[in-house]
Amino acid sequence: MLDFRMETFLEACRTLNFTRAAEALNITQPAVTQHIQYLEKYYGTELFEYRNKQLRLTPAGEQLRWAATAMVHDEQKLKRDLQDLENVRQSLRFGATLTIGEYALPARLAKFLHRHPQTDVHMLVDNTQNLLNSLNEGKLDFAVVEGYYTKSEFDSLLWTMEPYICVCSSRHALPPQPLTLSGMFRENLILRNPGSGSREVLERVLGEKGCRFSDFRHIVEISDLLVIKELVKADCGITFLYQKAVEKELQEGSIQKVRLADFEVYHEFTFLWRKGSIYEAEFHSIFRELCQEP
Repeated sequence: MLDFRMETFLEACRTLNFTRAAEALNITQPAVTQHIQYLEKYYGTELFEYRNKQLRLTPAGEQLRWAATAMVHDEQKLKRDLQDLENVRQSLRFGATLTIGEYALPARLAKFLHRHPQTDVHMLVDNTQNLLNSLNEGKLDFAVVEGYYTKSEFDSLLWTMEPYICVCSSRHALPPQPLTLSGMFRENLILRNPGSGSREVLERVLGEKGCRFSDFRHIVEISDLLVIKELVKADCGITFLYQKAVEKELQEGSIQKVRLADFEVYHEFTFLWRKGSIYEAEFHSIFRELCQEP
């Protein structure tokens, strides 16, 4: 069981404010200070420091935060595993981002379920940031994401490299080739909501070219990928997404790929888990099965 003082430390890491940490934990601020002082005495080093009147982690504090977060993850998984052992069953809890969960994973997951009919599977489909938070909190064993993540925090295996493309309605009249990214700024841009991995890919590509979302004529933000595709088919704007998500529409001709001379982007689908987890070998085994073609 994770020491309650370590829980206080992690909350202080999150807030970087002892008063707010105390409020979140429903304890007093002096209690937070005592817990941190106990850990500093135990480990023989300072964990926090004030710099420019702001509370910051020391290098030692950062190292402890990293290790403690891995311990939280593994403790929660261990607790579930022990409960499964008591109930004579097996379970798997993992997350996937929207494109992966809806378009890249189902057939492979079906094959996995046929091989392991005795396993209870719980899959959460959410944006990258929420999945990473759930991993840190120990709510998920692993995740398969399309977005960016802090490589020092997670171990990972490459799932696949996927083309990331611009698409519009098949009814949309495109100007003569060659088209460029800046040439699309006169269009309405339909986007996923903030936190989406596919949105972040486009944001970074635009930033590298000195551009922003606001350069497009109008912005439409939609959280549901199916709605985005319907709006694109209805010629309400263009969007950028993984080709995997629109393969059916491209084949049937309701959506067309916009070939941009200066936009050829591929991005990783990544299988990841908390760095330092004692379950690394198990995650490698699951990865090998889930990555088999159905």
